[in-house]
Amino acid sequence: MTNKLSVSDLHLSYGDNAILKGVSMQLDQGEVVSLLGPSGSGKTTLLRAVAGLEVPHRGSISVEDQPVFDGATQHEVPAEKRNLGLVFQSYALWPHKTVFDNVAYGLKLRDTPSAEARERVDAALKNLGLGQLGARLPHQLSGGQQQRVAIARALVYNPPVILMDEPLSNLDAKLREEARAWLRELILKMQLSALVVTHDQNEAMAMSDRILLLSNGVIEQQGTPQEMYGEPRTLFTADFMGSNNRLEGKVNEVRDGAALLAGPGWKLWGENRGGARLDGATATGMIRLERVRMADGPGDNRVRLPLVTSMYLGDRWEHLFQLGETRLRAYGAAPLAAGEHWLELPRADLWVF
Repeated sequence: MTNKLSVSDLHLSYGDNAILKGVSMQLDQGEVVSLLGPSGSGKTTLLRAVAGLEVPHRGSISVEDQPVFDGATQHEVPAEKRNLGLVFQSYALWPHKTVFDNVAYGLKLRDTPSAEARERVDAALKNLGLGQLGARLPHQLSGGQQQRVAIARALVYNPPVILMDEPLSNLDAKLREEARAWLRELILKMQLSALVVTHDQNEAMAMSDRILLLSNGVIEQQGTPQEMYGEPRTLFTADFMGSNNRLEGKVNEVRDGAALLAGPGWKLWGENRGGARLDGATATGMIRLERVRMADGPGDNRVRLPLVTSMYLGDRWEHLFQLGETRLRAYGAAPLAAGEHWLELPRADLWVF
């Protein structure tokens, strides 16, 4: 598999404020990698450094094995010479230019012959379902169509890598779901290599081959969406991915890779993910909402809890229970009667960090 982008030991600071603290990653041909993380984690700064819009002070960046930044030799290729496709959150379309002219703008800057430019623009618009809209102005388009124009402009000169900064965030919820499916299909069909910044974990999991989860300027964990969701190596990763119940307690016992986590009036066995020791140390239990099961009576790893309230979500109910000083949430197919109910937290699904 051809390596399209390589980032090694990248450091970047604003004054005394370190934003990137030694980030390394690579992107292969036809691969989509999402940069995920909370605000301030460094994901947008990393994307901008790759694009040439921010200057790191250490490390290196290569595109198709050609160095575009090297801190050791002070080598830096300017943004416009890196030949990367850019899709911004705001789309950044020229309001007074037609769709055709917006898409052709990058080719015009590169002095592409007009016949070739027209051919490329027509092909890009057709690929993105915009073939009939070339003469329209941006304000005459829907949000989804404007997004497609921005992507067509980024793809029209066949860049080795396309960089997207929150490409779907300006769309409403229903259109976002349609757009991420369409965008994933386009990326696969055209064998694009894409680096995507998003704060939406569902978007990252739906679109990506790999996810890089950043925290405080370093990569906390990276892997396939399945690995990130199902095999988190740290409490931060487990907590960031998915909808979770978080139980704070003390470790009472450790046995055969399992830990007994206890709190006021409850004890639950979980998978020992954090190397918990038998010394009464505080620990955190984490379980996905969809893994908590309604039960019909006492049993292994079950607790009886009072129902606080239930919320109807359309395709399911979300129930809220009182567990000591915390709340435990669970999904169900039907409303529940007031009072106490049994819940099961399967051992394998309760991770103790």
